[in-house]
Amino acid sequence: MSSRTALPVPVLLSLLTALSLTIVPLPGSLAYARPEWVLMVLVYWGMAFPRRIGIATAFLSGLFLDVLQNHVLGQNALTLAAAMFIVLQIHPRMRVYPVWQQSVVVAFLVAFVLVLNIWILGTTGYPPESALYWLPILTSAVFWPPIYHLLRDTRRRWLLHLT
Repeated sequence: MSSRTALPVPVLLSLLTALSLTIVPLPGSLAYARPEWVLMVLVYWGMAFPRRIGIATAFLSGLFLDVLQNHVLGQNALTLAAAMFIVLQIHPRMRVYPVWQQSVVVAFLVAFVLVLNIWILGTTGYPPESALYWLPILTSAVFWPPIYHLLRDTRRRWLLHLT
């Protein structure tokens, strides 16, 4: 792979961390409150590097997520790729929003991903069992500001390290 097509190290490490956080076991109904870590990381890097982090990165991350979570192969790949398409369309506007407004956009993206997942689960005969299925919309919006600031600071340190 050339350095132009390779993922930057902070992007790769943050995606691996998000995948790891996604499979950490949580007790009981707290598992329903798990934020959409991979989606949030992809949203940030899609806004920061829209020409390098795109639909293919989201699709591959989704495939890894499908394997890790034992979902239908392609379920998360499809939903994350569709969400990344939206992010790439709105990133010039989203970048200038304050972080609290970005949280609202992230909440809508999580809702979009959950609706696509419910459609896929419904067609395979495994609809969600509880209304708690929708809880990641709220938790992802709440966790967006710290994730945003952490990844922004990481990106700034990484860029300073390169110069």
